[in-house]
Amino acid sequence: MKKLASFAVAVTTAATLAFGQQSVGAYTTLEEPLAKQLFELFEKETGIKVNWQRLAGGEVETRLEAERVNPQASIWVGGVGLNHMSAKAKGLTAPYKSKLASNTPDQYRDKENFWIGLYVGPLGFITNEKVAKEQGLTPPKSWKDLLKPEYKGKIRVANPTTSGTAYNMITTIRYVFKGDEAKTFDYLKKLDANIDQYTKSGAAGGKSVAIGEIPVAIGYAHDMVKLKVEGAPVVITIPSEGTGYEVASMSLVKDGKEAVNAKKLYDWILAKPAQEIFGQWYVVPLSKLAAKNPVAFSLKDVKTVDQDLQWDADNKNRLLDRWTKEIGSKR
Repeated sequence: MKKLASFAVAVTTAATLAFGQQSVGAYTTLEEPLAKQLFELFEKETGIKVNWQRLAGGEVETRLEAERVNPQASIWVGGVGLNHMSAKAKGLTAPYKSKLASNTPDQYRDKENFWIGLYVGPLGFITNEKVAKEQGLTPPKSWKDLLKPEYKGKIRVANPTTSGTAYNMITTIRYVFKGDEAKTFDYLKKLDANIDQYTKSGAAGGKSVAIGEIPVAIGYAHDMVKLKVEGAPVVITIPSEGTGYEVASMSLVKDGKEAVNAKKLYDWILAKPAQEIFGQWYVVPLSKLAAKNPVAFSLKDVKTVDQDLQWDADNKNRLLDRWTKEIGSKR
């Protein structure tokens, strides 16, 4: 009996260990509450635990490069599509065609299935109305407004070397100036004089505005709408000259150790339960399985620049090197 009992314990322990090994490592650029909601529901429905870490888009790309020979994650969820395109070009991600990919329009999917878009969101400005009134400021309504002397030291934005959001700002300004990079960097240098600090994450500036730490920030509208819905005394404006937008995307990591579970998570995120969550989060989901929250900004609601995402991806290192040399390194 003792032997049978010992055998039963051993079998139970082995089964527990086997179940415990059902996990997948993920890097995410989604906001923590959204990532937590998604990954916890996935674990509840599948029994597969997601060991996730939130990083800015540029940080994920850098991390994947550093871990190229020994990947520590198997999937990357969220983050500006340009980072995913750049990661593909560097050989850091792997192709995968999900059976659910057809629910996403072709223009928001990589032709070789290296990445797929999850949602879009335009760039905008967020202003704390209470702080602005106290400081005699009017909420900016254009890129030109941001250069006004009264905004000196009162604007916050992310660092483009770590944040896809901020790189999207650089490319947007370039489109506003019809591709003239001399005018683009002249503008960025003037804007730099009004920036109090460059944050690591694109959403960080908006959070600082919400608590009154800084009057104005540049970021994505969906992050701002969330803050406003939660009660922050803010106003959101979209630059009148035209604005850029992100295509938040998803990729599998090349040679990820948990490729099978990563594909399961990839498919699940494209399925209806996850897409319904995206629809609640003030973004504009790309899948036909999801419905947009009525308070979210849509690309149909704003004037956008004519973005060439492939050009932006191909020229990313060059533009970031120039920004670092001419602006970032001088702070």
